[in-house]
Amino acid sequence: MADRVLGGRYQVLDKVGTGGMATVYRGLDQVLGRTVAIKTMLPQYATDPSFAARFKQEAQAAAALNSPYIVSVYDWGKDADTYYIAMEYLRGTDLKSGIRKHGALDCKKVAQIGSQIAQALSVAHNHDIIHRDIKPQNIMVQPDGNIKVMDFGIARAKNSHLTTDNSVLGTAHYVSPEQTQGKPLGPTTDLYSLGIVMYEAATGRVPFDGDNAVTVAMKQVTEQPVPPSQINPSVDPQLEAIILKCMQKDPKDRFQTADELYHTLRDYLAGRMQAVNSATAMLPAAATTPLAARGGSSTQSMPRMQATGRMRPRSATEQAAQEEEERQKKRRRNRALAAIGAIASIALVVFFVMSLLGSGSKAYSVPNLLGLTQDEAEAMLKADGHGFSVGTVSNQYSPTVEEGKIIEQTPGVGRTATEGSKIDIVVSKGEEPAASVTVPDLTNCTPSEAQDLLNKYGLKGQAGDSVYNADVEVGHVAEQEPAAGTSAKAGDTITYHLSQGAEQVSVPNVVGDSQSDATSTLKGEGFNVSVTQSSSSSVEKDCVISTNPSAGTSANKGSTVTITVSTGPASVSVPNVVGHDESSAEAALKNAGFAVSVTTEASGSVAKGKVISQSATSATAGSTITIVVSSGPATNNSPSGNENNSSGGTNPGGNGGGTTPGN
Repeated sequence: MADRVLGGRYQVLDKVGTGGMATVYRGLDQVLGRTVAIKTMLPQYATDPSFAARFKQEAQAAAALNSPYIVSVYDWGKDADTYYIAMEYLRGTDLKSGIRKHGALDCKKVAQIGSQIAQALSVAHNHDIIHRDIKPQNIMVQPDGNIKVMDFGIARAKNSHLTTDNSVLGTAHYVSPEQTQGKPLGPTTDLYSLGIVMYEAATGRVPFDGDNAVTVAMKQVTEQPVPPSQINPSVDPQLEAIILKCMQKDPKDRFQTADELYHTLRDYLAGRMQAVNSATAMLPAAATTPLAARGGSSTQSMPRMQATGRMRPRSATEQAAQEEEERQKKRRRNRALAAIGAIASIALVVFFVMSLLGSGSKAYSVPNLLGLTQDEAEAMLKADGHGFSVGTVSNQYSPTVEEGKIIEQTPGVGRTATEGSKIDIVVSKGEEPAASVTVPDLTNCTPSEAQDLLNKYGLKGQAGDSVYNADVEVGHVAEQEPAAGTSAKAGDTITYHLSQGAEQVSVPNVVGDSQSDATSTLKGEGFNVSVTQSSSSSVEKDCVISTNPSAGTSANKGSTVTITVSTGPASVSVPNVVGHDESSAEAALKNAGFAVSVTTEASGSVAKGKVISQSATSATAGSTITIVVSSGPATNNSPSGNENNSSGGTNPGGNGGGTTPGN
């Protein structure tokens, strides 16, 4: 069955346990990704058409029950030859195991558990569903202390299949007298069973016990329970009165509805003891001996209790009414004894047949194997000397019993079994490992959206420190651990971090720094860098003139800062002075902001004193412009051939304007 997928949706993982009707597996709903319990009917029932029809009807009815104290039924179906129910997977331990481990419970805890079961029964009864098998084994105590009632509808389907007159017994220790006698059942039969559950929780033991189911069933009809306070003196009188009213033999003497019982338990928990006394008043005094053993004296009337718990005298009318009631009870008891006698006769026939088959075995009390390892259990049974041995060994997870230790045995502790019988055991596999799930992506979710998404995957969520993220809206999830798509266990906690938006950083001052230094500084602060260029007469070339945003301004980390880098001073147009007189050219250049350098050159085409050429037509402001001035045509009269000194030159000893000799 393991790894099989039922209905194309429910993957069977491992077996949790086996009952008289079905096997229960832990499974995975592949559509919703949640862990479920999958109950599959045993083959001998699944092949019966009438049972299948009943099973369908009851599964659908159970699915309609909506209560925090009832295990939820999600789905049902048939896959090949297997009928299955997919239901809520519960973690915790059943109430029976809790009582075995801890003994009698505190009165308030008993009332709380009874109150929750009563609320569950009220919902079921309002849907015309009678559980018929209320017992602590069907009450799951969850880790938070609340309970869930299991197997709604399954017990009804089982009984409906096996009989048409409701005569099949449930678990003998918890069945009502009318269920034992095969009478029609109403809601009060569940309240009787609930009374026994509360009795056991308050005292640590069941009110009626015996060597076999027939003996126990007979006591349900013929004996009154020992008052709980005689077993556990700490049981409150009011709680005892509630329990004993539930356990009245005649259904008319019990609480008539689960809701009535719930309100009485609520009054008890709230300390409204007068209301409890009123609800439980006029109970007959509890007998501690079998009714049949009292013979003719059984018609003698017992004093009645007032609401205060004190005895009061009865009138003649009450005396007559009481005697008539006793006669009616005696007639009902005689019919019950006849029915039980028939059951006992069948039991004797079975015993006789077994004897004829040659077993000849004696019956012995089954030892307690709970808490032992399988090896220890086998050693104990061997040493016991009664021929007992370990039979079927199955395993199931347990949150309370360590791996390798026995958590259940059949027959149970203290039961009798014939010499040489096999004892079936269930061995703990330890605490169940959580199902593996894929972590969902929470990015851009609000906190509530993140929690809802994690809940669908069976995960928990917690908010971590906020983080800066320019790409995610403020207050939405920006990061998570573990990351989306990784594997986690159901119940694990996923930490998510909400966005604070982009981080704000102050722009550093890099004006005057070289381009490379400025770029390094800005990137170190988390900025991107963009570069533009501009001339500057005041900032050295390749150094930063300015930034945008400017230094000291706050900007988003990761945003871009633009730096403007100097290309040096700007070039300006130089006035064209070619052809100008030397003096006017020099004046024009100086007026334009340039320095002037003059050289001369002979020219046959440019008049003496005129500018032949200039060194540049554009230059940076303040730079030197060289002009070439004509010295006139070249001559060969002077020894040097240079006419620079032609004007004003004289011979030695001669006067200005003198001529050379021979003229």
